[in-house]
Amino acid sequence: MSADARDERAFGFLRYNTRPAKPRSRGLTEIRGPYYSVMGENYLSDVLTTMGEYADILKFAGGSFTLMPRSAVRRIIDLCHEHDVMVSTGGFIEYVVTQGPDAVAAYIKECKDLGFDIIEVSSGFVTLPVDDFVRLTEEVGKAGLKAKPEVGIQFGAGGASTPEELEQEGTRDVGWAIHMARRCLEAGAYMIMIESEGITEEVRTWRTDVPSEFVSALGLEHVMFEAADPAVFDWYVKNYGPEVNLFVDHSQIVQLECLRQGIWGTKSVWGRVVTYQP
Repeated sequence: MSADARDERAFGFLRYNTRPAKPRSRGLTEIRGPYYSVMGENYLSDVLTTMGEYADILKFAGGSFTLMPRSAVRRIIDLCHEHDVMVSTGGFIEYVVTQGPDAVAAYIKECKDLGFDIIEVSSGFVTLPVDDFVRLTEEVGKAGLKAKPEVGIQFGAGGASTPEELEQEGTRDVGWAIHMARRCLEAGAYMIMIESEGITEEVRTWRTDVPSEFVSALGLEHVMFEAADPAVFDWYVKNYGPEVNLFVDHSQIVQLECLRQGIWGTKSVWGRVVTYQP
């Protein structure tokens, strides 16, 4: 947190966990923007005026920006930048790639023109060769934007698929997902988003072994975990500490930051999340 923010914080005499100042390289919080609820300038302004210090990235979801006037998209992006919040497209490129290379090139250009910072490179619903996935990552980087590949173990992830549907699809090998992620990092990816389906979302039993394999292979600072459920982000903070990178819904930013800073939480974490920086 910046010195100015500390000075202005209410009840600043109380102790709380030290958090890196923005722009952070660890302990990032990405929040979901328009999708499950409409988010315009006024609503977003309220979120960022009160909690903008704790938001690092705003992620559009489901291609929601394609339903909005360009001017509205730009105003939302500009508002985020005023609060030092980067803006991500979310995983829409897998829809665009089905329309061919020209559409992908136009999509990347439009994202840059509108002011996006990050293009998420996802393939939850489509099957792409690894080389093509890496090529998309490189194309985003060449345009001067941050590429954020999304990898996971569940095919068909996204779109609120049921556990039964996903069970029928089956899961990918974790080692193969790690291989894809490593190739993308070598190609200049900014960070790897780990899809929650098949791990903690829409499953009967959590696969807690999977995050551990990603962290061991890639490093905690290079991955962000989708954790849009309080029980899930509780588990990640409890097991990996307050500097784990997490993606949550915008409605959960307060709850997550209270947990990161050790000032509140459920019974299993209350008073147990601490940092040490002499």
